[in-house]
Amino acid sequence: MRKYLFCKSGFVEKALWQPNCWIYVECPDKTDFHYLENELKVPKSFLNDIADTDERPRTETEGNWLLTIIRIPIQVNNSKIPYTTVPIGVITNNELVISICYHHTEMLPDFIEHTQRKNIDIHNKYELILRLIYSSAVWFLKYLKQINNEVNNAEKELEQSIRNEDLLRMMNLQKSLVYFNTSIRGNEVLIGKLQNIFSEKDYQNEELTEDVLIELKQAHNLVNIYSDILTGTMDAFASIISNNVNIIMKRMTSLSIVLMVPTLIASFYGMNVDIHIEELPHAFSLIVCFSVILSAMAFVIFRKIKWF
Repeated sequence: MRKYLFCKSGFVEKALWQPNCWIYVECPDKTDFHYLENELKVPKSFLNDIADTDERPRTETEGNWLLTIIRIPIQVNNSKIPYTTVPIGVITNNELVISICYHHTEMLPDFIEHTQRKNIDIHNKYELILRLIYSSAVWFLKYLKQINNEVNNAEKELEQSIRNEDLLRMMNLQKSLVYFNTSIRGNEVLIGKLQNIFSEKDYQNEELTEDVLIELKQAHNLVNIYSDILTGTMDAFASIISNNVNIIMKRMTSLSIVLMVPTLIASFYGMNVDIHIEELPHAFSLIVCFSVILSAMAFVIFRKIKWF
C-alpha cells in the first residue's frame, strides 16, 4: 500500500506525488518495490535492511540517501508473544521522504490522524523522524499499560489455580517487555546520532527533541518497573509451586510410613515360624488391632509435626 501525504495543518493524502510529500509505504507489494527501486532509485540494500525484523535502530548513508531505522511497537494477534517491535525505515535525500514498514501497525495511521486533529505542521524530514519516534514512545506507553493489565489478570487466575497456561502467558509477556526495553534504548541512542547529522539551524527544534527524550525516558522507566514486578511475580509463583511440591511429597512420605507399619507386622506374622499366639482364639483380631494402634500413633506424630 502506498500513499502520498502532504503536510498542511496535518497530513493530507494526495493522489500523486508533489514536492515536500511524504511517501508512506506499508506492507509493500511487487508494484511498490518496482516503484521504489526503478522510479525513485531507492538503494535495494536499504529495502533489505528494513525487511530484517531484528534490525536495530540506526542510521546509514549511501550516496545522497540517508536511511534511518526506528523500532516501533505492534500488537500481534494469534501469536505466543502478544506484543513485539518491528523496524520502520525512513529513507530521505534532498527531495524525497519515504517511510517503509513491512508490517501493518496501529501507530502510523494514528500518527497521521493525530497531525490532522492537532493541526501539526511538520517542516522538514528531521522533524518527521522525531515525531515518529515520539509517537512510538506514546504507543510503547499504551501497550505497557495493556501488558500490566494482562499481568494483573494472570496473577488473579494463578492465585485461584496454578496452571501452566497462565505461567507461559506471563513468560511471553516478559519477553515482550525485553523487546520493548531494547527498542526504546535503541531509539534513545538514535536521537543523539540524528542530532549530529541534522546539526544545521534549519533542522534544530530543541523543544521537540526534549519532549521526545522525556517521553522515551518515561517509557524506559516504566518498562523497567513492569519488568521488575513481573520478574518478582514469576519468582514468587515459582517458590509457591516448589513449596506445594514439597508439601505433597511430605504427605506422600507420611502416608507411606503409616501404611508401612501394618505391612511390616503382617510380614512378620506371615512367616512360616512359630508366632506363639496362634493358639489364641482371637489372635488375628489382636494383630489387626495392634497394627491399627501403631498406625494411629504414627499418624498423630506426623500430624503434630504438620506433615499431614
